[in-house]
Amino acid sequence: MKYLRPLYLFHLLLPLLLSLPATLPADSELDSELARALALEPDLENGRQQYLRLCAECHGEDGWGSTGGEYPQLAGQHRGVIIKQLADIRAGNRDNPKMFPIVEPGHMGGAQAIADIAAYTSSLLMDSFPAAGEGDRLEEAALLYRQMCARCHGANGEGDAQRLYPLIQGQHYEYLLRQLLWIRDGQRRNANPDMAALIRNLRQPQLEMLADYISRQMPPAEKIKED
Repeated sequence: MKYLRPLYLFHLLLPLLLSLPATLPADSELDSELARALALEPDLENGRQQYLRLCAECHGEDGWGSTGGEYPQLAGQHRGVIIKQLADIRAGNRDNPKMFPIVEPGHMGGAQAIADIAAYTSSLLMDSFPAAGEGDRLEEAALLYRQMCARCHGANGEGDAQRLYPLIQGQHYEYLLRQLLWIRDGQRRNANPDMAALIRNLRQPQLEMLADYISRQMPPAEKIKED
């Protein structure tokens, strides 16, 4: 059997080579950085310094965010969840124009910086008085929460650190409502597709009462800053 001449082999493979993507998809970049950051041993002191430099202006030195819901409470959030969201934004898998320049490697640093910031933020004690809604229809909202949310986010909104499901208890009402609306309407691209499917047919009043109920689920005492 004769060997194929190199030039003939090149022309044979050229259509295949041209069909390959020029760059790795965003999910590949995300998976790589997420895995590296999760595996690293965090440096809490560096995380504190970087948090104060990069995050405190919007999310507050205490990590409590804003009661108007523009910025979420980050204090006490699962470390892996924070890592995933930072990696998502950096990889272009979650749209956040305000944060994108902050999380760029040239500004924030690499996977180690993400690991450090996430660990420090997770260690912060949470606000004992997050902003809630009107307090209407809470019994109905509790039933809706158990039917649609508890399987992933836990009975009291505690989330699941291993599966990277966020802690949502004690989050500000306005922020929760905005995220629910965005997920329902397909505006949050890194949303869990199962969650998007579950809430797709919910009307705004239902999402309002759901956000109100979740905002009132308080974390355990050891996660809350004493008055």
